[in-house]
Amino acid sequence: MRKTVGRKPTITRDGLLDVSEELVREQGGSALTIGALAKAAGISKGGVQYSFASRDDLVRSLVHRWTTRFDAMLDDAATDDPVDFIRSYIAATRTSQQAMDAKTAGLIVSYLENPEHLRETSDWYRGIFDRLAGTSPDAQAARVAFLAVEGLFLLRINGIDDDGLWTSFLDDVEAVLTRLA
Repeated sequence: MRKTVGRKPTITRDGLLDVSEELVREQGGSALTIGALAKAAGISKGGVQYSFASRDDLVRSLVHRWTTRFDAMLDDAATDDPVDFIRSYIAATRTSQQAMDAKTAGLIVSYLENPEHLRETSDWYRGIFDRLAGTSPDAQAARVAFLAVEGLFLLRINGIDDDGLWTSFLDDVEAVLTRLA
């Protein structure tokens, strides 16, 4: 977490986000406080606040980091075909969800309690639906598959996936999408 150059320790924002992710995975979203992060990183609260003015700023940065990574996976598969896009979305979901658990998802839920964050998330979803626009059977199938994947995400963050069936349900969505498209 700390980098030492000579005798002066430096704190990196990304390093603090790494520690934050670990805290959330181990203890849940409610455990992520400025004080807990400072203790886990071995620095002062002021050191954390130098990078993140508040817990809200910290959580926003963490969620932004996750969504940026997810969006990068989607951008790698940029396509105008809604079915191809949803296949890429499912692949990105599989990859990103390997690190997701109910504790991490709980942080996302608390993030959405802020109206500004909810608006940003709504805008992100509008962008997805813009990519899935149209009245063709393929566009309709892609939208239904998208909604199914998001439904699985919501079930997963509510702790429904104790048996690890989540990936087989994604397989089902892909199989139905292939039949419909």
